[in-house]
Amino acid sequence: MNDDFYIIIPSRIGSTRLKNKPLIDINGESLIQRVFKNALNISPNTFVATDSELIAKNLQIITSNVIMTANEHISGTDRVHEAATKLNLNEQTLILNLQGDEPFIPNDLISQMKNNFYSLSCDIVTASNPLKSKEDIHNPSCVMVEVDENNYAKQFLRTGSLNNPMRHIGIYGYSLKTLNQLVSLKPTENEIKLKLEQLRFLENDFSIYVSNYIDDIPDGIDTADDVLKAKSYLLDI
Repeated sequence: MNDDFYIIIPSRIGSTRLKNKPLIDINGESLIQRVFKNALNISPNTFVATDSELIAKNLQIITSNVIMTANEHISGTDRVHEAATKLNLNEQTLILNLQGDEPFIPNDLISQMKNNFYSLSCDIVTASNPLKSKEDIHNPSCVMVEVDENNYAKQFLRTGSLNNPMRHIGIYGYSLKTLNQLVSLKPTENEIKLKLEQLRFLENDFSIYVSNYIDDIPDGIDTADDVLKAKSYLLDI
């Protein structure tokens, strides 16, 4: 895969659902180490953006690609923006914002998103996957996305009713130029209420193309049950 894009992983220590989530041990490696190493297989231009000395120290074992950021950021997007600025990237550089709790993102999904970004007219590219069960509709840890006939996002929800909902995957791609615009926007009421920053993008008329990935993607790590599932998954592969 070409090296003309960057993966930046925002990571903070203050998770409310799982204490010190990035440092949770998953079969001998911390969660953030697994996310970083998986992303590094996709692009050598992979960095972790964090305000935590504990996270930085944990990563020192495997990499120096850590960018220390301010601790007052309200979203991962803001943290990624600071890191991209410190890397002195060109405004047209494609940046992939990979959430720090997604250790199993497939290489071919990144390739698919990258191709979609460059071949289609969109401000932002993200990804979806089929829901695994009807129970996902009522699971607040499973963010859902509804798309139009051309696969552009119409709505995101944690629970509730959407037309033909898909499971949203926590990764975004945009140019640094677009990212500069996104971080200048104020959080919207719905973003704050639902804790979904992508609603800020939609409600300010940024187009979001959703790359639909058909093959299975293991769940991200959001709960203690997700940790157990990840450990079991790694034993089976």
